[in-house]
Amino acid sequence: MQVLTISKSAIEALKAHASEGFPSEVVGILAGDSDKHLVSVVKPLINERADTNNRYRVNGLIVHRASQALEAEGFDILGYYHSHPNHPSQYSDYDRDHALPNLSYVIVSVMEGHPETVQSWRLTEDRSQMTEEPVQIV
Repeated sequence: MQVLTISKSAIEALKAHASEGFPSEVVGILAGDSDKHLVSVVKPLINERADTNNRYRVNGLIVHRASQALEAEGFDILGYYHSHPNHPSQYSDYDRDHALPNLSYVIVSVMEGHPETVQSWRLTEDRSQMTEEPVQIV
């Protein structure tokens, strides 16, 4: 099973974004080196959904432009992250329905403003479920 490696600075930035956004869900891009499956950069995005405590929405053009900018800097897009305010870091049916195969989906559980569990998920090829991907912090 493949391990998603996340640099300490990237995981700290991700957790800070999740904490600052509480009680709303936050969302962003995971970027780095796809050959090493290493996330070294997180790019926070703006959650455009009015009711943001249990869902997120980002304009596709904004995601595309942010991805292009990261790729222009030499980074690969490894996946996306979002937070679950006062909820476990388990993926939801909504998360699964909006995921794509071959990408990592990191979910951080934020309880009363404090980031707790961080888990990564990957969509199976048949789209029936997401499997947990081990996370290593370096």
